[in-house]
Amino acid sequence: MPKIIFVEADGNEKEVEAKNGLSILEIAHENDIDLEGACEGSLACSTCHVIFDQPTFDGLEEPSEEEEDMLDLAWGLTQTSRLGCQIIMNDSLEGVKIIIPKGTRNINVE
Repeated sequence: MPKIIFVEADGNEKEVEAKNGLSILEIAHENDIDLEGACEGSLACSTCHVIFDQPTFDGLEEPSEEEEDMLDLAWGLTQTSRLGCQIIMNDSLEGVKIIIPKGTRNINVE
C-alpha cells in the first residue's frame, strides 16, 4: 500500500498508509489527521484545503471550476493549494508530503 506524509499545522510529520481510490480527506480522517472537511467532501466548503509541493501539484489533474471557486475562500491559499476531498490517491502520489495549513475558514455556500 502506498504511503504519504501529512505535515500537520504544528509542523509534525506523520507518515500513513494510503489506500488507492480514497480522497486525501478520507485518508486523513482514517488516520486521525486534523483536516476538517466540514462539508464531508461534498465540495461545499474549503476546510480540507491542503498544500502540495510544486512538482506534485503540476502532476495533479486540473481542478474543476467548482473546486477553484471553493479554493478562493480558503485561508492561506497558495499557488499549489487544492482541496483534499478532490484529490484521489493513486500510486503516483507515493511518498508525497501534504501540508495542512495552520488555519481554516469555514464558509458554507450551499
